[in-house]
Amino acid sequence: MNIIKSQLRRVLILLFISISAVGLAQQKNFEFAEHTIKPGSKTELMLPVSTANDSTVIPVTVFHGKEEGPVLGIVAGVHGTEFVPILAAQQLAKDIDPNNLSGTIILVHIANVEGFLNRSFRVNPIDQKNLNRVFPGEENGSMTERLAWTISNKIIPFCDFYIDVHAGDYNNDLRSYAGYYNYFDKPEVSNKAKDIAVAMGFPFIVQFGNQESLNNKATYTSREAFIQNIPAVDIECGRMGIVEENFVQRIQQALWNVMGHLNMMDFEVPKNETAVMIGERTTVNSQDTGFFYSDFTSGDYVKKGMKLGYTTDLFGNPLNDVICPVDGMILYKTFNPPIEKGDGLFNIGHID
Repeated sequence: MNIIKSQLRRVLILLFISISAVGLAQQKNFEFAEHTIKPGSKTELMLPVSTANDSTVIPVTVFHGKEEGPVLGIVAGVHGTEFVPILAAQQLAKDIDPNNLSGTIILVHIANVEGFLNRSFRVNPIDQKNLNRVFPGEENGSMTERLAWTISNKIIPFCDFYIDVHAGDYNNDLRSYAGYYNYFDKPEVSNKAKDIAVAMGFPFIVQFGNQESLNNKATYTSREAFIQNIPAVDIECGRMGIVEENFVQRIQQALWNVMGHLNMMDFEVPKNETAVMIGERTTVNSQDTGFFYSDFTSGDYVKKGMKLGYTTDLFGNPLNDVICPVDGMILYKTFNPPIEKGDGLFNIGHID
């Protein structure tokens, strides 16, 4: 009887080892951009993008975890002078250990390399187009349109979740927030995105869309992800085109929270039960070309009818007062003097 028990024990041990080996083998290689990436590894690569006259690259790091899990896409540098997200991506790439990762992370360090290297405000200097206004792009279009096409077709379709990271640019005083796409005919995708936005831990969350369906073209990179039925979230963190370490760290914290929320890392996500949802925004545009003055700053609460600032002509002669059209909070504002007619001066989130 003891011999039988001993033999049975050996069989069970061998069976357990075999099952464990099969389980480990189930995490397959990750095929991306003609690269085979093994479990538990990190690969840095350049996606080439070119036209007949110019060429550029998209620097990407892929972390392929040892254990199975979702594919998370993170994109920084769609606007090349929004430096805070770019530096947060650089640091994140140093800190992620694929051996402790379940799933895969596709990290785009700088989507608009030419804009970054040339310190070009909002646009790609090659064709003067704004990358975050041309999605899903054109395979045979201008350089910026080809960049958008490459992201839309060679990065986004691999993702289960997608995060686009921005900051306030040179003229932009911004209050940090997360935003997600919310359309009523896609409740599952919208709700997953909402959960990610909340997990990031920002005190304010902006809902993009908030209507029955999305019928327009993508225009924005994260909206292209949503069109492809991928939960999509934006981060807006950083201000005035400057690098402040607290905002770099805040973005990293938000991304670690997402990894914990998606069970990609063994990381406890702090609860965010007091986040304020902003379902509607109003942009206040300039009526004039000249100078803009305002003592308000992002994060200030304002009331309908308040004077928010004023404009002058190029000689400094007064032109118009800027009057607040709604009750709410200033999400971002133009903080330096030069303005042209039609420029956005304030973006106000409606607060009930």
